Amino acid sequence: MNNTRESYEKPKRDKGRKAFYRSDTKQKLLDQVRNRIRYKHYSIRTEQAYIEWIRKFIFYHGKRHPAEMGENEISDFLTYLAVKRRVAASTQNQALSAIVFLYREVIQRELGEFENLVRAKRPSKLPVVFTPKEMKNILIQLEGNNGLMGHLLYGAGLRIMECVRLRVKDIDFDYKQVIIRNGKGNVDRVTMLPNIITDNLKLHLEKVKLFHGRDLNEGFGAVFMPYALEKKYKNANRSWAWQYVFPASRRSVDPRTGIERRHHISETVIQRAIKTAIRNAGITKAGSCHTLRHSFATHLLESGYDIRTVQELLGHKDVSTTMIYTHVLNRGGKGVKSPGDMLFS
Repeated sequence: MNNTRESYEKPKRDKGRKAFYRSDTKQKLLDQVRNRIRYKHYSIRTEQAYIEWIRKFIFYHGKRHPAEMGENEISDFLTYLAVKRRVAASTQNQALSAIVFLYREVIQRELGEFENLVRAKRPSKLPVVFTPKEMKNILIQLEGNNGLMGHLLYGAGLRIMECVRLRVKDIDFDYKQVIIRNGKGNVDRVTMLPNIITDNLKLHLEKVKLFHGRDLNEGFGAVFMPYALEKKYKNANRSWAWQYVFPASRRSVDPRTGIERRHHISETVIQRAIKTAIRNAGITKAGSCHTLRHSFATHLLESGYDIRTVQELLGHKDVSTTMIYTHVLNRGGKGVKSPGDMLFS
């Protein structure tokens, strides 16, 4: 049953809600969504994606207020995305997640009203994996920062955002390990530091330190710190340990705080470099930065490492997620020898 706008202005609130949300009706709807997303410590990318999908949902229905709509309008919008826009299942599910967040966290309508909404079924696809020879040909195409990041994506199994968000304190040269903070699922983990880039990475950090010193002299040098750590540890945001391993070439204004500072390098830099390297290496597979992580896992399993070890290095919650990389170990056709080969063996 659809709520009226009057009922929206005086919604039933869960006991666990913060008191300041009682005044949210005076704010614009999208501002309420932003506040709730930040209260729950979602990433800025999730915030941007959710805001955009909620905006599209509202505009699709002629700017009607979501409180006046319900399951039928949500289903219509999702159908439009699938049939007219031909979006992927993952994109359709992201749109649904954004709308569900709006109703559950801001409008505070019970999810039971949307029990008939079904998430799109994502097709089961095997990951693209480069052979060791292909992987070597790709890495030798990369130079400078791109080479270091490429070796971390493949040699340590990092996700692209884990790589660009690395802090100086997360590189442990003595133990030859990389510490991933707040990875996917907000989980920390430890993986190896490839020996092949150790010397170059140390030289790179020396240059970054000079870069940081210049920022400090110009009255900047403070870096973004998660949650309330900036208040808890005074001046820690200016310390060398908290700086990004791969900082941006220019300072920019933080969209949330309005503070000018140096952020990490954009992920598009390494994405373009990897695409170019794949093309220059003459590889026809549809690979990307994430393919390097797929190759990391597959090559470890091919080398005989235990799947539980690989699971921990990748940061997978469930070993079934890691099991998908065993498809390459089956050698095609699940290890069965082709009858065409047997004829001439």
